[in-house]
Amino acid sequence: MGWLLLGLAGAVVYLVSLINGDAQLGLFAKGLPVLALLFWLRQTPAGLYRRWIGVGLLFSLAGDLLLAWPDDLFVFGLGAFLLAHLAYLRAYVSDSRRPALLALLLALVIGGMMFTVLARAGLGPLLVPVACYVTAICLMLWRALARLGAPGLQPRSTWLAAVGALLFALSDSLIGISRFVVNFDAAPYAIILTYWLGQWGITASAFKRTDSA
Repeated sequence: MGWLLLGLAGAVVYLVSLINGDAQLGLFAKGLPVLALLFWLRQTPAGLYRRWIGVGLLFSLAGDLLLAWPDDLFVFGLGAFLLAHLAYLRAYVSDSRRPALLALLLALVIGGMMFTVLARAGLGPLLVPVACYVTAICLMLWRALARLGAPGLQPRSTWLAAVGALLFALSDSLIGISRFVVNFDAAPYAIILTYWLGQWGITASAFKRTDSA
């Protein structure tokens, strides 16, 4: 509980920095919620799932700092979050490898809609990197949704991971829309809140994950 309170405090400070336009305070506070989740994760049973969720959180933390840095490091931040999605994908595959074709179709539809909206806005030299990123999101979503109903897994864990993955993808979509399509005043708040909730859900899925744990 202590780590979650630290994360909540960091979230509040970061939101205050957004309201006040304090970039330096935002850089200090932005990573605290994910850092707190990393320490919270250590309370879960050790194993491949926890290991790869931890790797995903580390890359997410790097992405947070890169996007908050005063210089334009968007491409590097994109790369860090790409690796985070792949780490979460690896965690989900460690639990279930069933085809789950309906989940695959849903993930492809979501990813296809996301890429179409961004591509129509004109991505220029970022077209290929964004296409790779959206592909990683689709794969991560597919395997998160594929855990739903998988034998031996706790329903609570599977739903937390699935909803967390969807919120993470929504946050990424909002980043793309606000940067390439249309910027709107509420974008920074919507992006960060869906991102934090998504990361919390993904991390919380590691608690009492299986019928034996």
